[in-house]
Amino acid sequence: MSVRRVALLTAGGFAPCLSSAVGGLIERYTEIAPEIEIIAYQHGYHGLLRGDKIVVDAEARAKAGLLHRFGGSPIGNSRVKLTNAADCVKRGLVQEGQNPLHVAAEQLKADGVDVLHTIGGDDTNTTAADLAAFLEENGYHLTVVGLPKTIDNDVVPIKQSLGAWTAAEEAAGFAANVIGEHRSGPRMLIVHEVMGRHCGWLTAAAAAEYRRWLDAQEWVPSLGLTRERWDIHAVFLPELALDIDAEAARLKTIMDEQGNVNIFLSEGAGMHEIVEQLEASGAEVPRDPFGHVKLDTINPGQWFAKQFAEKLGAEKVMVQKSGYYSRAAAANAEDLRLIKSMTDFAVEAALKGDSGVIGHDEEDGDRLKAIAFPRIAGGKAFDVSQEWFGALLADIGQPLVAGGHS
Repeated sequence: MSVRRVALLTAGGFAPCLSSAVGGLIERYTEIAPEIEIIAYQHGYHGLLRGDKIVVDAEARAKAGLLHRFGGSPIGNSRVKLTNAADCVKRGLVQEGQNPLHVAAEQLKADGVDVLHTIGGDDTNTTAADLAAFLEENGYHLTVVGLPKTIDNDVVPIKQSLGAWTAAEEAAGFAANVIGEHRSGPRMLIVHEVMGRHCGWLTAAAAAEYRRWLDAQEWVPSLGLTRERWDIHAVFLPELALDIDAEAARLKTIMDEQGNVNIFLSEGAGMHEIVEQLEASGAEVPRDPFGHVKLDTINPGQWFAKQFAEKLGAEKVMVQKSGYYSRAAAANAEDLRLIKSMTDFAVEAALKGDSGVIGHDEEDGDRLKAIAFPRIAGGKAFDVSQEWFGALLADIGQPLVAGGHS
C-alpha cells in the first residue's frame, strides 16, 4: 500500500518503553522510508481530538536515538476513551452531541494519516481498533499498528509487554532502599506496594529480582546484618488465595524471632474485598473513564498494613509504593532489545497494511506477529504454577495457594 503520512501516539499510564518506542519508530521509518512524513499527537487521544500535533522534523529524526536514554513520553499521555462520550464532553474535548470517534476520524482524515501507531495497553489498542473500524465503515482506510505497553505484563495473548522487565528491575532497586529501614525500630513492618491491578506478574518478578540482589550480598550476622532481616517474608498477588489469619500467624513468628517483616504486595491483591468493604459502608469508590477503580484512592497497601500490624504486634509500620518510581524509568538493556525488534516489525507491518498489535503470540508458538485487535484483551492472570515462582514462595516459607481474584 502507499503510505504518505504516519501518526504516533502514546496513551494510558507510563511504562519504561514509551520514549524508546517513539524513538525506535522514527529511526526505522527514517532508515527505510525517509520520504514518509511523521506526526505525533500530543497526550494521546486527547491531542487527537483537539488536533494538537507536532511534525517530526529533520532534527527530531537525526536525534531520535536520544529517546532511548529517557523514560516517560516526549509526546505525552492521557487516559481518554473515545467510546465514553460523556467523559470527553466533560473534559471539553468534544461538544455535547458529538461522537468522539467521529471527531477523531475527521481529524485523521484532515491530517491525511495513512498509518496510526498506538503505543499503550489493551485500552489504548482496543480504542484504536474501534477508531479504525469506524473509519472503515465510513469509507476511509486506516492501518493501525499497536505496540503493547504495560508494566503489569497482562495483555492477552502477548508473551512480554514492553517496559515490564525494566519496571521489575526498578521496583527491586526501590525495595532495597525501603527494606533498609527495617532496623529503624523494633517490630518493624514494611509493605512494598507494587503496581498490578489484575495481574501479579510485576510483583512476582520484582521479588525474584530483589532476591537475586540478595544472593550477591555478603552478611555480618554477629553485627545484626543478616539476609533473613533483609529478605522478603511474604508475596501477595491477586492470583493467590489469602488467609490473613494463617499468614499473620506465620509472619508473627518471623517478627518475634528477628524483629521485622517485609511484604511485597500487588496493589490488586485483596482489591475486591477492600471495594466491597468501602461500598458496604456507603463510601463512593472513584473510577477512571475506563471504569477501573482508582487504586491510589483506596490505598491497598495501607489497608493490608492495618490488617497485619495489629496481628503481628508491629510497633512501627511503613508502606511505600514503587509504581511511579518504576514506570517512568528509561528502558533497560533487555527491554531495549525487545523494543527494537517490535518497532522494526511494526514499521514492516505498517508498510504492508497489516493492522494489529505487535507481540509474541502465546497461542501461536510465541511467534512475533501483528495480532488481530479482537484477540487483544487486558487482565491476563500471572501463572502462579510456574516453577520459578513456586520455588520463590517455598524458599520464603509461604504456602502456594492459587485461587485469588484475577
